[in-house]
Amino acid sequence: MSGAGIGIGMTSQRTRERLIQRLREEGIRDARVLDRIRSTPRHLFVDEALASRAYEDTALPIGKGQTISQPYIVARMTEVLLAAGPLENVLEVGTGSGYQTAVLAPMVRRIYTVERIKLLLDQARRRFQALKIRNVITKHTDGGIGLPEYAPFDGIIVTAAPEGIPLALVEQLRPGGCLVLPIGGRQQQALVRVVRTAGGYEHEMLERVSFVPLLGGVL
Repeated sequence: MSGAGIGIGMTSQRTRERLIQRLREEGIRDARVLDRIRSTPRHLFVDEALASRAYEDTALPIGKGQTISQPYIVARMTEVLLAAGPLENVLEVGTGSGYQTAVLAPMVRRIYTVERIKLLLDQARRRFQALKIRNVITKHTDGGIGLPEYAPFDGIIVTAAPEGIPLALVEQLRPGGCLVLPIGGRQQQALVRVVRTAGGYEHEMLERVSFVPLLGGVL
């Protein structure tokens, strides 16, 4: 497993605590989220060559043109999703390295996570197994259509950016359910919170972000 040979200095508690302090300074307040970021071994979700940078607050490449999101963004999206209330079933679109999944997993009953690139999904599955994360159901499929067969979801989190709000995903939320995602093109994106209502949905722009685009098809 990538990261098995990492020296203790790269994963020291001091290094993680510096990251937590930075997240607090950037506005993350939910103690559950901060504790989970602290305890999740991010170095296991990146290539061993990048392990020394695992606890920097920065995105890192994971291959196939994809990235592991910076810890602040993972914390922010998790905090926004949790603010919607208790979460039983959650859908994640874009498993990637599996880091966002691992951070969220202890705080929800069940996560369905979909990934279009099989190599990345297989790596993430091995990480979940090694970390004994057992409430995650993985699917190799195009995330843009969601998983209607398992809907409705209490929350949906999307880790790649479509051009606009995907109505197919909104329709898979329960009434009052929350969708957190980036939207926009490569030049300008915003993190958005979408809440399903009886008549459709309401949305709120939260902050500017930068994600890889949400693509169709499976690889």
